Amino acid sequence: MKRKVATGAAVLSLALAIGACTAAFQLVDALFLRPMPVCDPGSLYSVSYHGFDSETGAPEKWDSSSYPMFRQMREALKGQAHVVAVSFVSHVDLTYGSAVDTEKAFRQEVSGEMFSEFGLRPALGRLLTEDDDRVPGAKPLVVLSYDYWTARFGQDPGVVGRSLRMAGAVYQIVGVAPKGFTGTEPGAMTDIFAPTMMEAGSVNRDNSFWLRIFVRIRPGVRAEAVGAQMDALYRVAEKERAKHFLNFPKHLLANYPNEHLVLQPAGEGASNMQIEYRPALIALCVLVAMVLLIACANVANLMLAQAAARAREMALRVSLGASRWRLLQMVMVESVILGLTASALGMLFAGRAAPFVVSKINPPDDPARVVLTTDWAVAAFGLALALGVALLFGLLPALRASGARPVDALKGISERSAKSRLMYGLIAAQVAFCFVVLFAAALFATTFENLAKQPTGFSADGILLLDTVAEQAQLPVKWEQMADRLRAVAGVRSVALEAWPLMSGTMHNERISVNNAPPSEILTFFLGVSPGWLETMKIPLKAGRDLGASDVHPSVAIVNEMFAKRYFDGANPVGKSFETRAPDGANKRFEIVGLAGDASYRSLREETLPQAYVPFHSAGTAGTTQRIRSATIVVRTKTMASALAGTLRRVMAQADPAFRVSTVSTQTALIQAQTIRERLLANLAVFFAGVALLLAAIGVYGVLNYSVLRRDREIGIRVAVGARAGNIAWLVTTRVAGMVILGALTGLIVALGCERYVATLLYRVKATDPSIVMFPLGILLAAALLAVLPAVRRAVRIDPAVMLRAE
Repeated sequence: MKRKVATGAAVLSLALAIGACTAAFQLVDALFLRPMPVCDPGSLYSVSYHGFDSETGAPEKWDSSSYPMFRQMREALKGQAHVVAVSFVSHVDLTYGSAVDTEKAFRQEVSGEMFSEFGLRPALGRLLTEDDDRVPGAKPLVVLSYDYWTARFGQDPGVVGRSLRMAGAVYQIVGVAPKGFTGTEPGAMTDIFAPTMMEAGSVNRDNSFWLRIFVRIRPGVRAEAVGAQMDALYRVAEKERAKHFLNFPKHLLANYPNEHLVLQPAGEGASNMQIEYRPALIALCVLVAMVLLIACANVANLMLAQAAARAREMALRVSLGASRWRLLQMVMVESVILGLTASALGMLFAGRAAPFVVSKINPPDDPARVVLTTDWAVAAFGLALALGVALLFGLLPALRASGARPVDALKGISERSAKSRLMYGLIAAQVAFCFVVLFAAALFATTFENLAKQPTGFSADGILLLDTVAEQAQLPVKWEQMADRLRAVAGVRSVALEAWPLMSGTMHNERISVNNAPPSEILTFFLGVSPGWLETMKIPLKAGRDLGASDVHPSVAIVNEMFAKRYFDGANPVGKSFETRAPDGANKRFEIVGLAGDASYRSLREETLPQAYVPFHSAGTAGTTQRIRSATIVVRTKTMASALAGTLRRVMAQADPAFRVSTVSTQTALIQAQTIRERLLANLAVFFAGVALLLAAIGVYGVLNYSVLRRDREIGIRVAVGARAGNIAWLVTTRVAGMVILGALTGLIVALGCERYVATLLYRVKATDPSIVMFPLGILLAAALLAVLPAVRRAVRIDPAVMLRAE
């Protein structure tokens, strides 16, 4: 019975570890290894920039003075490679009927020739062509992805020819992409493909930096040569463009551009998610590998204990004529069965674990969409892992068991000391691996806690954000009238307008000049807001006044304390002014009318930025007021924010059908979205730390229990001659205590050496912090103490009389 329990525990621990490794492999495969279903993915590359630093030198890539790099590249590389442009996948509103039946979909703008260059054939209808992407706004056509066609229309062939309204335009569906092609971004699945020329910021507008560029190398052409030619073209064009950077510090232009354009293999696609989550996935893979090694050590100890327990059985089999090969084969078959059982259970666990991890990535309104398939590669990985573990860690016990000699077994001679050393050595290894996992869990959990507690400078509780779009651009007074209607809704405390929410990732920055000084090296971040926005966000007004209804952009601004510190040495800046300079040399002057407290603008991780809050609406040429098509309405509620979302939508639709709410979110959700990666790492690390601790404790208990069983006669004699309970406990636990301490010290050395590899994932925590070091040490010692108690209790309760009679 005890043997069955031990075997079951080993199988479950190995299954859990194999399942975790398989789930991690599924994620890595989906994001980095699985090629897109295109012809010859090995010839496909993506363009990226190395060395770009937006804070210390290089101009913003989104500057309106950008040059048509995409078109220049396409012309320069004719005959060597074909250049394809695709946009980032975006979450958009669309409708197939009336405006009230709005739904969400994921859209990607692509070069018309992308499908033919990728060698894709339609599942239905036709795909986009180069002719569909020549003239801006001329061809409002879309292609549906196969998965979206299946989920939304049930593979209805009549979908071709139907119309949909998206981004204020009516599009016609011309076809369905082939099955398996979900776009070019791993981590996102495109529902609808549209021509790039239908995007307002298309490649025709001398600005291609909103695009991702793919390069398909022709046969016989070296990718290195194409990359070098593209980099040279890029640097020449950038130097020419830099001549017009009138608002840029001159010394920063000396070595401009300070980045290089490079080609990277992109047969598996290219996405920001690959970049953002690569370090986290590496850390996750290391953690599950540690758990697997602990489980392997448990399996090895189990097999060694079973081999020792079966020594007489094996000797009897040898005496009856069994060959060593036959015995080796028998034990290895048992190991393989154990591995296969663990593999089957592990695959079931991985099937649930991988989707769960993906569900925790990205905000609920824009989740990661990763294709997780348990195909032959995943199954082969899990099976190979299980068999490898079973064979590798079962081979030595099998060799020892098959080498049993009948004479030694009958005389009671065994390799007990050698086996004991190996088993105790495996305990030290388990403790070392467990220490590293616990150490990592402490680092990641502390990082998440530090970020979650990071002050933002405003109150997010009760803030509801209504991302609103008007069918036609509206005058600011119409937006204010809509805000007034919302203020009258029961449960609403205050309402304000902003160009975009804080912490949303959207930003606008410029270099400013104070007192006619040269442009600053530090970027100042701007945000258009309405009067009352500071009060709604609960950002304190330290000095001066709020914006007024008559204020327009550019005229006045409210700056934060960091702005005053950077440009006015911390003095009160109210009444002073600063300027920005457009690429054409035109100056915009702002009078500072207020000083506000510091607030987080982009990220919880970065230091406070110099910020300027300017009037929400602008004065155009000849003093005319410019119209606004989209904005965010900020609503502070008296009750739970999400409870009012439906009511506010209905009020807006009834008040003015020209306004439409595209997305409803909360400020709290935006802040929490800043810590998704850290929360994921912390939760998984804590989970695996618990598993590793449990496995290590089981390993300590198993070895001690085995030791007591093997030395029960010796312990009985010691008790018979007067040994006390304390002496017996010391005898039983001395070696394992030494192994635990050795393992902990080894784990500490390894963990400290690995800190630099996870430094980018940490926030305001160091591996040398006493609390970080003491946490795994204390937990391990407590777990080891609990694990040794049953074995000590068994040892001190041995009855010498019963033991001697048994002998």
